[in-house]
Amino acid sequence: MSELGFWNFAQRDPDKLALVDPDEREWSRGELFAESNKIAHGLRALGLEQGDCVALVMENCAEFFQIHLAITQLGMYMTPINNHLTGPEIAFIVQDSGAKVFFGSDHFADACRAAREELDFPSDHAFSLGSVEGFRPLEEIKAGQPGTLPEDRFAGQVMNYTSGTTGKPKGVRRALAPISPDLVATLTTAFLGMFGLQPEDDNVHICGSPLYHTAVLVFSSSSLHLGHTVVLMEKWVPEEMLRLIDKYQVTQSHMVPTQFHRLLKLDESVRSKYDVSSLRAMIHAAAPCPVETKWKMLDWWGESIYEYYAATEGGGTLVTPEEWKKFPGTVGKAWANADIKIYDDQENELGPGQVGTVYMLLGQADIEYKDAKQKTKDNRIGSYFTVGDIGELNDEGYLFLRDRKTDMIISGGANIYPAEIEAELIQHPKIADVAVFGIPNDDWGEEIKAVVQTIDGVEANDALVDAIFEWCKDRLAKMKTPRSIDFVDELPRDPNGKLYKRKLRDPYWEGRSQI
Repeated sequence: MSELGFWNFAQRDPDKLALVDPDEREWSRGELFAESNKIAHGLRALGLEQGDCVALVMENCAEFFQIHLAITQLGMYMTPINNHLTGPEIAFIVQDSGAKVFFGSDHFADACRAAREELDFPSDHAFSLGSVEGFRPLEEIKAGQPGTLPEDRFAGQVMNYTSGTTGKPKGVRRALAPISPDLVATLTTAFLGMFGLQPEDDNVHICGSPLYHTAVLVFSSSSLHLGHTVVLMEKWVPEEMLRLIDKYQVTQSHMVPTQFHRLLKLDESVRSKYDVSSLRAMIHAAAPCPVETKWKMLDWWGESIYEYYAATEGGGTLVTPEEWKKFPGTVGKAWANADIKIYDDQENELGPGQVGTVYMLLGQADIEYKDAKQKTKDNRIGSYFTVGDIGELNDEGYLFLRDRKTDMIISGGANIYPAEIEAELIQHPKIADVAVFGIPNDDWGEEIKAVVQTIDGVEANDALVDAIFEWCKDRLAKMKTPRSIDFVDELPRDPNGKLYKRKLRDPYWEGRSQI
């Protein structure tokens, strides 16, 4: 069983292609193996030990994987930090994580420098890609170090931080497993097996989302551990992804519905230029996918569209293309060793067809937010946890999500789910992106507001507003139709497609109590 894992594949077949970086430099398994081992030896030379933490702020690049492969065979923690954060925000996570080494990049030089200076983080333990004031060049940690495996290898972990949209980010810390990194790597690949992916087998994973996201790093690193090639994009661009799929005969990816929407908005003449027949498992999560969008992707990419529901804290559900066609809109059934329950606000468990808060269990991997026992307790009912989503189970145990609890609109006493409205509006041929939320209404409590980003070349004007309202008549009940529509040049999303809805909603509630 332990013959899997990148380190084993690299030693057996060092010349095989492991990674294509964003500049399309091709890294063999042997090259990636040697560079990651040099970092591992360099970290030990700095005095780091099992249980210590390393933090990094980097773009998608080969060095990100080198650091990850080093840490996960040293029995240490690695904390990837959102590279869009400010200096003080980065400083908080570096300090809270207890990082002994801080890796940065000249792509984010100002924020990295500000974070290091705020913490007075020692320069001899700070390293950067490119030149960043107060950081040593990354190559210095490798200098003079061997490219061979370190001794006394021990499985490490990634300690991600939640987004912190309702407070300070929280570190999701799991205990280190007292087993070899090769065995842990083998065990983590079992998740990809749930989607029908097998070792080697000419599989190629394309990664177009930021590696600092939990699932993105899990899927791409697990692909390396299964002996798959990883094609890495620094920034996701729809047509560029199609070009790379065609060129490298990509078989799988981890995606979000926003990317599906943008691919489908490409002109048919562009889409038809590229061969996508190699695709086997294009897996998506992170947000509800409109049923109409999913049908369109299945028509285009065939039965390669899988979906799952989980969180940094655990999971989760999974649905195959065949199952989804039977129950359109579902995010699947609980996978092995997991469970799903629905509870009301009084912590009563609800039965099939009853809408409530979704709670998940992942039996073999309990978590605790680092130094935040109360925060850990607040999202628990027994050994089940929630991330605040609303949903229901059907009689067969398939989960259907409605929306985030914090995003639900209460208008005239009725619960309205913005995701349902967004799913319809995004199908409009002139809408590139859309957000729906509640704003104050003195009579009804809240009313529905839509904020729209048009496709390139379409003018946002009153005529378009009228056309959208007319289009809604056959798709949305009157109570679900937005009362007003605003336009923005671009919705505030992170590179992985997560929408920061509060940035749009909060100005309307300034000086008032939000429901």
